[in-house]
This record gives sequence, C-alpha cells and structure tokens, in this order.
Amino acid sequence: MKTLLTTLLLTGFAFAQDHTTMNMQNMTGMQMMQMPGMDQMMKLTGKDFNRAFLSMMIPHHQGAIDMAEMALKMGKDAKVKQWARQIIQDQKKEIAQMQKLLATQGGMDEEMAGQMKSMMEMPDMQGMDPDKMFVQMMIPHHASAIHMAGMALEKSGNFEVLRLARNIVTAQGKEILDFKMWLSKH
Repeated sequence: MKTLLTTLLLTGFAFAQDHTTMNMQNMTGMQMMQMPGMDQMMKLTGKDFNRAFLSMMIPHHQGAIDMAEMALKMGKDAKVKQWARQIIQDQKKEIAQMQKLLATQGGMDEEMAGQMKSMMEMPDMQGMDPDKMFVQMMIPHHASAIHMAGMALEKSGNFEVLRLARNIVTAQGKEILDFKMWLSKH
C-alpha cells in the first residue's frame, strides 16, 4: 500500500509539473486509465494481466531507448548524455528480462503492444534545445511507466513481475526527481 501511494504521488507530481509535447504530457492518472489498453489491462488477472503488462511495457521501454539515442546524437549537456546512456543500458536490460518473462506468461500480446507503440511517437524536435526536450519528454514517459508498474504491484502475483515493477517505480521515480532538479536550473 505504501508503494502504491508513493507511485501515485510521483505520477501525479510528474504530470502536474510537465509541459512537453509528448502524447502523454497532460494526462492525469485517471486520464491514463482511459488510454487504449489501460482499461483492458485493469480487467485482467493472473497470467493474462502479466502478459498484457509486459507486452505494453516492452514498447514503452523501447520508446525511452529511442528518445535516449536521439539525446546522445543531438544533445550537448554532459549530464543529459549520462542519463541517456544509463536509460539505454537499463531499459535494454529490462526488455531482455521482460521478454524472458513473457515466454512464461503466454508470449507477446500483439494487440496490447501495438496500442502502446502507437502512443510512443516522437515529436518534431526541430528548433528546440535537445537536452531540455529530452528531459521534459522523459518525465511523463517515466511517470506513465510508474503508473503501469503501480498497476502491476496491485494485480500481479508473479514474483518476477512484482520485482520488475518495484524496480521501475524506484529507479524511474528517482530519475523524475533528478530531471525536475535539472530543469529548475536550465
């Protein structure tokens, strides 16, 4: 319960403070529940829930990798590039973990994965500060991952899925706070 409260507070804080062009920029936790796939996922239990969660989280993580790779190519700030490299490393590791888990949960749910992929479109970054844009985009991106991980903490009974969800909440919650601190200075 304490973890869920922390998840909701971090998610709400991130969405309340963000001003980016990403599709999820202005969504509250309640609005996220209305996104394609989220309402379906809430109705699922057991392996069906785990399969949907993992199937949505993989393209979500790939979206973070894509943004981080763009930041490495276009960015100039050393701290932002450090974050981008760490995000790529962490997200690739978690994708591999999720792919293994999916094999035990019935395999990829292509419908759920497709719905998440459609939400991960990159905005046009021309004329924008690439470092600032990356950090601003990662805040709602991480907040949505925390929101989904919070659902997993409530609904999954699988130890590995629960451990993954806790790691997402902890790591990405800390990164959101770091991003906010950086933005306050830039």
